[in-house]
Amino acid sequence: MKRQRLSSNENRLALAGTVWLASDIHLGPEVPLTASVFQRFLDEASVQADALILCGDIFDAWIGDDAALDAHAPWLEQAMLGMRKVSSQVPLWLGRGNRDFLLGRQFASAVGASMLPDSVLLDTDAGQVLLSHGDEYCTDDAGYQRFRRIVRQPLVQGIFLSLSLGTRRRIANWARARSKASNQYKAVDIMDVTPSAVTQALARSGASTMVHGHTHRPAIHELEAGGTQRRRIVLPDWDFDHAQPPRGGWLSISSDGMRLQEAAVLLKGQPAPHSQP
Repeated sequence: MKRQRLSSNENRLALAGTVWLASDIHLGPEVPLTASVFQRFLDEASVQADALILCGDIFDAWIGDDAALDAHAPWLEQAMLGMRKVSSQVPLWLGRGNRDFLLGRQFASAVGASMLPDSVLLDTDAGQVLLSHGDEYCTDDAGYQRFRRIVRQPLVQGIFLSLSLGTRRRIANWARARSKASNQYKAVDIMDVTPSAVTQALARSGASTMVHGHTHRPAIHELEAGGTQRRRIVLPDWDFDHAQPPRGGWLSISSDGMRLQEAAVLLKGQPAPHSQP
C-alpha cells in the first residue's frame, strides 16, 4: 500500500480517489453508542475510502499520549483497534482539535496513522481543499485565541506533559469547567468562525473549498473570497448518546464531487452511501 506524504510546499497533501473526512467525534467513556457507530464508520471507511482523515476532537479530552497508551481503558482500546484496522487498509491521518490538541506522534504511530498540521491544503479529485479543525478561524473569541496561542507553544506543552497524570487531570478538569462557565455568557456568533478570517485564509490558499469542524454547525456555505466564488463546508459533530435526534456524519470527496453523509444510516445497519455530486 502506497502511503501519501505531506509536501514541504505549504503543507500540501495529494490524495487521489475517495477521501472521507470526519471531525468532533468526542470519544470517551461516557458515549458508548457514539463509539459503536464510529466503529461501524471505521469499518466502512476501510473498504469504501482510499484515505480517511479525522480532523480533530476525535477524543473529548486528551492529556497526553502516555496517559492514554498506559491507561488500557476498554473504550480507548476499542477505538485504537478500529483505527488500526483502517490504517492496515488505507492511509489514516489525524488532526488536532481544541480538546485533543496534545494528540501526538506516539499515539499516531500506535494506530498506524500520520499526524496532520493545524492547516493543510489537500489536492483531491474534486479540487483543492483547505482543511483544518476550524477553531483558529473563531477570531472574534479573543479570550479563546489567547488560550490557544499559549497552550500550543511547545514549551508550555512540554511543562504540562512533565507533570504527573493526576496533576494533568486536575488541570484539565479545571480548564474544562472554566471554559464551560465562560461559554455560557458568550454570544453564539462569537464562538462561530469569523467571516473575514475565512475569506482571508481561502484567498491566501487559492483553494476553492474550505472544510472544517469545531463549530458543530454542519452546512455548506457559498461565499466570495479574493473575487472568486468558493465554498465552506462544516463537518458535523457526533452524539448518539445524549442528542435528540442523534447526530453525526462525514464528508466524502471523490471525482464525483463532495457530499455530506449522515452517520445515522450506520446506526440502522445500512451500508454507507457512495459519494454523489
